[in-house]
Amino acid sequence: MALLEILTYPNPLLKSKSEPVHDLDQETLKFIDDLCETMYASPGCVGVAAPQTGVLKRIIVVDASRNAKCELQHGKMILINPVIEWQQGDVMAREGCLSVPHFTGNVKRAKDIRFRAQTLDGKEIQMETSDFEARVILHEADHLDGLLFLDRVSSLKTDIFRRKRYL
Repeated sequence: MALLEILTYPNPLLKSKSEPVHDLDQETLKFIDDLCETMYASPGCVGVAAPQTGVLKRIIVVDASRNAKCELQHGKMILINPVIEWQQGDVMAREGCLSVPHFTGNVKRAKDIRFRAQTLDGKEIQMETSDFEARVILHEADHLDGLLFLDRVSSLKTDIFRRKRYL
């Protein structure tokens, strides 16, 4: 396994739309292992999307349990070709991102979501989640469509903050 380099804003690949994964071959499985290792090696990180490493594939890894305040969580999830099927409620909260390392921002996202995705064994799953874990999945899914949290803030002037500490 290897740590992957994280692209940072304004790298143009971060604004690119990712392609669906059609084959879980050995190369893709190794990449997913590396993506997980990269997430766990990054202090405070609860999710990483393939495009953040320059790989334009629809793959995200999430582990909201890494945040002590996260009550509802499903542990480590590897989501291939995730699709948000339903979302409701709006909650404003502060977000950070490995690809925007020096800033955080206030972002409004859905409180509750239902999504479907393919797992490593090729099965399709459908799940619901809420609160922080829903926010993490929505944040990482945005990367697959070339969106950063910067694209979701109401005002770059009032909703973006210089990061004061690094976890």
